[in-house]
Amino acid sequence: MQKEMQEQLCARTAFYRREHRSVPRARRFARTALADWELDHLADDVLLCVSELATNALLHGVPPGRGYRLCLSLDEGGLLRVEVHDSGAGEPRLPVPLREDDEGEGESGRGLLLVSALADAWGVDERVPGKIVWCTFRCYGKKSGSDCGSDCGRNCGAGYGKS
Repeated sequence: MQKEMQEQLCARTAFYRREHRSVPRARRFARTALADWELDHLADDVLLCVSELATNALLHGVPPGRGYRLCLSLDEGGLLRVEVHDSGAGEPRLPVPLREDDEGEGESGRGLLLVSALADAWGVDERVPGKIVWCTFRCYGKKSGSDCGSDCGRNCGAGYGKS
């Protein structure tokens, strides 16, 4: 049985250069989209995932002289998708969990563990060159977990940006 595709209500895309200040810019871009789409209640989890995916792209996926693209989209079924497109090789993987007797070693490299814990799903798609690392969030309304359905994206706006 094939899963039915939902029509995309709105999407926003921004391009960022390979520089550390791009991560806060990506968070601001995402925060604005969430506010415009009346999804502020998802902001904490989504913004942390945006930070982790953008940082991973900078550290591991963006060769010198290149950049990465952040895409946010919301479909009519209430699924928010966050994508970070980069042009680097390699495939992100969840790190092996630390053992209890490890004393704080490996403080970096845990970003995808956070993404997997906060998002409803995440994964990696191929792109030439590079990859797309994505995560999704179910858009639940502010009322006791009911699906927000047609209320999602009322103020969509098809904004596109470049930083």
